[in-house]
Amino acid sequence: MGTYAGQVIGIPGRCRRVASRIALVVMNICVPVLMLLETLIGIAIFPLLLVVVRVATGWPLGKIMRYFVRLYGRIWLWTVSPFVRLRVTGGDPQRLARPTIYVVNHLSLFDIFFTSVMPVFDVVICLRSWPFKMLWFRPFMRLAEYMDVERLPWDQIERRVQRIFDEGRSIMLFPQGHRSRDGQLTRFYSGAFKLAIRFDVPIVPICIAGTDRLLPPGRRWMAPANVRVEWLDPIEPTAFQGELGHIELRKHVKDLMGACLARNQV
Repeated sequence: MGTYAGQVIGIPGRCRRVASRIALVVMNICVPVLMLLETLIGIAIFPLLLVVVRVATGWPLGKIMRYFVRLYGRIWLWTVSPFVRLRVTGGDPQRLARPTIYVVNHLSLFDIFFTSVMPVFDVVICLRSWPFKMLWFRPFMRLAEYMDVERLPWDQIERRVQRIFDEGRSIMLFPQGHRSRDGQLTRFYSGAFKLAIRFDVPIVPICIAGTDRLLPPGRRWMAPANVRVEWLDPIEPTAFQGELGHIELRKHVKDLMGACLARNQV
């Protein structure tokens, strides 16, 4: 009787393991194929969509491209939705209407797709050089006016950011620069915090948890995951002045994001 009971109890566990393996295989076959199809279809219909949106909205080319990038991210999220449980909190549109610097922690190649859930889209993303080397994405990133901050000298970065803020737009940076290898926050670079103080714009931290299970650095296959995205309240730079103000602001933001990620562990 005991042996039988043990066997019965063990069946659901084995079923779950088998189902998990099946989901893993299906995910790694279907998602890349669908992503490729979506990308090819998007490139093919891009000229027509560009004309339609331009006529309908009158937006400049850069803004249209940033809208398309957000739309592409939303389609990607729909593609992975059978395998990724997503929860989003924060991000009040009324509080994000002014020029802002968004800072995002970095766990996975896919982090940038999850920022597409934010309630604003007219955001210039500042990246290191390697994404601009992807031939199928580079032209669209250039059209969206994304910034290669690894190659630009600081004075040019300041001038471009000044223009972005003067036009009422925002920027987004990954202050760690690199993906975390252990899920923990690594060193933050100071650029975002110097810009916040220099131009007196708020910092809004965006905390992403769970993408290191979806696709961590060094792994070639995806896995089902629970992902949480939380926008924290804007942080005004006025309280962080003086020669070391950007360092104090950087430490403050990192502490807030660390606490957010600790409570959002999935």
